[in-house]
Amino acid sequence: MKTSPISHWHQENLATLIQATGYIRQYLENKLENKAPQPLPAETILPTSALANLCRLFYLTEFERDIILLCTALEIDPTVAQLCAKLQGNPQLNYPTLALALTTFPQASWSVLSSQNPLQSWKLIEIGTGFTLTQAPLRINPRILSYLVGEPAFDEQLMGFVHPLPLHLEQIPLAPSQEQIVEQLVAIWSELSSSSPTLQLCGGEITAKYAIAKAVSIRLGYNLHVMSAMALTQLPNEIYQIKQRWEREALLNNSLLLLECDDIFPNELKPGFTVSQFVEHLQTPVIISSGQRLQVKHNHLITFDVPQLSYQEQAGIWATHLGTQSNQLNGEITKLVSQFNLSNATIQAACLQFKLQKAHPHTSDTPHANLWDFCRHQARPDIDGLAQRIDTSATWDDLVLPEQQRQVLADIATQLRQRAKVYQEWGFAGKASRGLGISALFHGESGTGKTMAAEVLANQFRLDLYRIDLSAVVSKYIGETEKNLERIFTAAETGGVILLFDEADALFGKRTEVQDSRDRHANVEVSYLLQRIEVYQGLAILTTNLKNALDSAFLRRIRFMVAFPFPETSSRSEIWQRIFPSQTPTQGLDYEKLGQLKVAGGNIRNIAMNAAFLAADTDEPVMMKHILQAAQREYLKLKRLLNDEETKGWI
Repeated sequence: MKTSPISHWHQENLATLIQATGYIRQYLENKLENKAPQPLPAETILPTSALANLCRLFYLTEFERDIILLCTALEIDPTVAQLCAKLQGNPQLNYPTLALALTTFPQASWSVLSSQNPLQSWKLIEIGTGFTLTQAPLRINPRILSYLVGEPAFDEQLMGFVHPLPLHLEQIPLAPSQEQIVEQLVAIWSELSSSSPTLQLCGGEITAKYAIAKAVSIRLGYNLHVMSAMALTQLPNEIYQIKQRWEREALLNNSLLLLECDDIFPNELKPGFTVSQFVEHLQTPVIISSGQRLQVKHNHLITFDVPQLSYQEQAGIWATHLGTQSNQLNGEITKLVSQFNLSNATIQAACLQFKLQKAHPHTSDTPHANLWDFCRHQARPDIDGLAQRIDTSATWDDLVLPEQQRQVLADIATQLRQRAKVYQEWGFAGKASRGLGISALFHGESGTGKTMAAEVLANQFRLDLYRIDLSAVVSKYIGETEKNLERIFTAAETGGVILLFDEADALFGKRTEVQDSRDRHANVEVSYLLQRIEVYQGLAILTTNLKNALDSAFLRRIRFMVAFPFPETSSRSEIWQRIFPSQTPTQGLDYEKLGQLKVAGGNIRNIAMNAAFLAADTDEPVMMKHILQAAQREYLKLKRLLNDEETKGWI
């Protein structure tokens, strides 16, 4: 049977180790017999063996190498313990010590007593407790013993927070723009390898950064391991131990470290010790993955921004993975790419989902609709606590507005529908990246249909609608409001989201003359928002009851403005005709008379629902008397009196 190269190396490596430890045993025997020591011949150690590589990695002297071999011999040769005891004149001292090594081996050096010596600083050996340092028992580190015998291992102290890249992330192909980043990183690293450059990948697409790091490690011949920066929230001394253990592991495994800083602010981990300090003193290859740029006092911190995949790249990935089935989508890919900014891995998953749905349909929706919904769910932003997702079901039939306002809303719908053609096919996106989003201001009294209009647009295009919680966004602490808004906009830019800033005047108010630091801070917030909303490439809707309170510079950046008037009598009658679901039993309702109630659509909805509860409680259909009772209570809430003119002829 032919021996594989790997097993052949293991045989040669183990033979080298046994032969080398045999010479160490001979040292001890010669010492007992007062014979001159026989030096370990250089040719005994195979250049490709783990022992030879260990000496090269940690720059070990012959004396330090012999101490390693002495401790190894104790593990694999049962006669060594007795020799140690005889040489030290005590049956209890049946183990190696520094004193034994210093008096036995040639080229002995007292430098091994220093904590800076490689044996101690790299924890290649373990020194037990003893009366003196030189009399303390020596033991080879288990990780080093595994390395010497050629068995795969990993430092158990690192297993909780350092791990190989998951297999599914290794199989993500790179887009052309990402391949270009890999080429630049490899070229820089190859040029500056002697000075251990630190590379930084910035951006929100984590899987793309994983794929780039993997490609770089393969090109440079490294194994890739991942560490979360959350491990560096421990005490500084513990972090030092982590760094030291990782450096040793990186040398033994020829590994490159991908340090994940995406979920934290790297410079705000723990007073006295930060990620930047960890990186600055790291002597082995490292790539930092972060959402924001990490600023460190490091001579060779080289940063690359990893952008979202371009429109053309995403379209190419869709076409590649759908193959001939892409023709069955009838232009749906164009809509998907223009709406959602998805990663390579997510697009692959969506294509697989589409193929499975085509082969085994299990819902009443079409495969096209299921594909759209899958992408929408994958693109949902992580902005819990700052926004609330609204389930939408409202349609154009539910919206009662004058023709002029309906036409402006229809124009918004047109731009949502034709974004891909105008921006990509007709080249507007190539002119500038700013101003490609759609912004709209809905202004009018409460209850006039502003939020419902947003729901109608979201429902028509099967997009998620998120209402921004201003109470959670606005902060009294300087800079926190901007951070919260940046998190919202960045997360929402993956696509599939309509942002609804309800009562936006609280956030987008007029800038004022600076009288104190609070005015200056408020003006900075507004200025930031003016810039940020201009570059947001989704649909942002702002609603307000106080249009005049908004900053004029902000109004200039709004593409659409829709005034929601207080409904006239005929409009109110139309709202009443549509307000009750088809399942609701009604009897004798006069919609023209109901239109006499001088309330907005939101109040009409409240009255209709309360009337339905009153009717249900008496086991009757909804009648005018129930609506009258509900209207009286709604008017009390509004602190108004329900006059006879509004209810004339009701009952």
